[in-house]
Amino acid sequence: MRISSIPLLALSLLFGAQVWAAETVPPLPFAAHRAVYDLRLAKSTGSSAPVSARGRIVFDFSGSACDGFVTTFRQVTEMQPNEGDSRTSDMRSTTWEDGPARTLRFKIETLVNGRVSETIDGTAQKAKDGEALSIDLRAPRRAKQDIATVPLFPTEQARHLIAAAKSGKRTFEAKVFDGSDGGMKVYDTLTVIGPQATGAPADPALHQGTMAVMPRWPLVMSYFEQDKPDGTPNYVLAFDLYENGVSGNLRLDYGDFVLAGSMSTFDLMPEKACK
Repeated sequence: MRISSIPLLALSLLFGAQVWAAETVPPLPFAAHRAVYDLRLAKSTGSSAPVSARGRIVFDFSGSACDGFVTTFRQVTEMQPNEGDSRTSDMRSTTWEDGPARTLRFKIETLVNGRVSETIDGTAQKAKDGEALSIDLRAPRRAKQDIATVPLFPTEQARHLIAAAKSGKRTFEAKVFDGSDGGMKVYDTLTVIGPQATGAPADPALHQGTMAVMPRWPLVMSYFEQDKPDGTPNYVLAFDLYENGVSGNLRLDYGDFVLAGSMSTFDLMPEKACK
């Protein structure tokens, strides 16, 4: 499986700032921040799985409900297969989502061993009547498509997840979209929400200050391709989701191998107030 194939929306739950609320979801105070995660190989099974892997994720979030939210993400992973040379994947993305979660702009570039293997650039707009999603793709090709469903965008999904966790719900189902996997794909997701965690955070960078006592919940999020007959998830992401929108203790499940991510650096950033 491609190292870049886990949807960016799942990884985009590492973000912050103040988000506008939907009718049934109250506003949540998220923290604008920059986080660095060190990746290691936690599990490897089968002949196609790597024998070793390491990498890093760098994540930045900024913006406001008035100006929109800008998320930049980069994941570099070096893997050594059973046979042949090592392979380095470098995935970079930038997204902008407006406060009401009506518009999403996305640009994603993936390099393999230093060469560009995929570029995705486009805009997704929800219809005013709330019954469709229009996608305008500029790369890898010019294309337009209307989808008769209204999925959640990244900040919108995170807002709903935290609200569900705080209300004591144990599962959350939603259709989601972030522009990954060719820029036209909507996923069905099922998130299992564990009880509020106790004890010290698993990530060393979160042992001090307010993050050490911030409420958090362990989540396991499965992504399913729509209308897939066997019902098995394409991807699974596990992480601890904090009340202020920060995520830690990552586990990225690629099927035949799993990468664990530990947050080594965490910096709160100045928040932009609405004018």
